[in-house]
Amino acid sequence: MISEIRSLMKGGYDLHVHNKPSHFDSRQWDDAEVAKQYDECEFGGFLSKSHYDSSVARAQVANINSGAKTQIYGGVTLNWPVGGLNPYAVESCLKFGGKMVWMPTRDSANCLAYGNMHGDFFDRNPVEVTDKNGKLVKGVYDVFDVVKKYNGWLATGHISPKEAVLLCTEGRARGVNMILTHPDWNRTIVPLEQQKKLADMGVMVEKIWGNVIKGHITADDMAHSICTLGKEHVFLVTDLGQKNWPRPVDGMTDFLISLMERGISADMLRTMIYENSKMILREI
Repeated sequence: MISEIRSLMKGGYDLHVHNKPSHFDSRQWDDAEVAKQYDECEFGGFLSKSHYDSSVARAQVANINSGAKTQIYGGVTLNWPVGGLNPYAVESCLKFGGKMVWMPTRDSANCLAYGNMHGDFFDRNPVEVTDKNGKLVKGVYDVFDVVKKYNGWLATGHISPKEAVLLCTEGRARGVNMILTHPDWNRTIVPLEQQKKLADMGVMVEKIWGNVIKGHITADDMAHSICTLGKEHVFLVTDLGQKNWPRPVDGMTDFLISLMERGISADMLRTMIYENSKMILREI
């Protein structure tokens, strides 16, 4: 089955990988090393995610110098080091070729409620996306406007499930391309019926192998959620790159094997790792 899966992966994409350089020492490989690993199955590309700085320029440099055929893409996460809900950071990212904008992750109120995570290097108040009445703040609308201008994609990051639903609903109402991030992570769980409602609005739903191997969702429930949402609404990622976890290429291989063993067809898998991801990258 591995040879079949590796053939299926040809030209595919992984739009959530964590690499060096990073503020955190938990990252095991740099962008070029991951690109060379993904060359093993002639992968199309991956998106390098950084919590505290834009990964766009470094991805472009790595593409020039890596010697790999697998392409590296970047984006920006709206945590405090880039100014929080900063439309200028969004404009810079997308104008420079960035492919994704994430709402606050480690600096979100939802994430900080659990305390600092390993590797955090400053104490701070959260980047708030809603006001005391539960309404989206003006900065969110400024971000919406820039993302829409460039036909980019805005992902929910680590904000709370309630905030994520509100953000996606309002974003879609304004014609913004929206992604529901981490709906199966224990800090950001969105019930499957709510995921389906968002998918029916046109929200793309990220399904993460890392959430399975770290025990936040079972492999059976992951497969069930994908079948419920439908292949046209889902893209598959690893969220790997950390020390002591599988290489992203091996994680993606295991993800596809797990899903195929649970009845997900090759056609469905191909749609979710190739067609949908390529659409998000705006390359079709």
